[in-house]
Amino acid sequence: MGYRYLDMENYKRKAHFDYFSSLAYPYCGITVNVDITDLLKKIKKGRLPFFFTICYCVSKAANSVAEFRQRIVDGRIIEFDRCKASYTVALEDETFCYCELEDNMPFLEYLAYAARMQENAKQKHTIDEEEDEVYEKFFVSTLPWVSYTALVQAVPIPADSNPRITWGKYFEQGDRVLLPVSVLCHHALVDGVHLARFYELLEEQFSLLINDNSC
Repeated sequence: MGYRYLDMENYKRKAHFDYFSSLAYPYCGITVNVDITDLLKKIKKGRLPFFFTICYCVSKAANSVAEFRQRIVDGRIIEFDRCKASYTVALEDETFCYCELEDNMPFLEYLAYAARMQENAKQKHTIDEEEDEVYEKFFVSTLPWVSYTALVQAVPIPADSNPRITWGKYFEQGDRVLLPVSVLCHHALVDGVHLARFYELLEEQFSLLINDNSC
């Protein structure tokens, strides 16, 4: 993946970057119940795989927010052109492995590609990752067994700067179907406005898919 270094001397959030980088827990996060009523109808009608459908939309939305593509490396910020989704794949022994997916392709092409990549990941059965490739990833996971209002994520020491995006079990509220979606980001890179932008773009991705007549 291509990337560039930001000019730290002229970076508009330099003071914020320095402050939040100094904190013991420099993350900011939020959980939002996202409306998937019409998207779920599309999924059921087209017999689309639920996880891959949401993952595609999440990855597209995250890649559309520049701050979500930024990482901290040796005290500087690099910004990737695009990032992959690295997600957890449940295994039969109740552990999991990792699988990586790109999103730079049409949806139906993505579904076939994702199925192949997931099967390959299951065969490898590992959570090992190439250290030099970790920066270019969004960390994605799901808890399909429970709906939740908050989520505590495991994070490393020292802090990393990869966004973590997770969703739970969807539920009905009145005549709507809602999906809890959580995002955790490094606050030296991401503020509330960027989190809000992600959710707005996620809804746009849902709408694009709902209106996509090819699937």
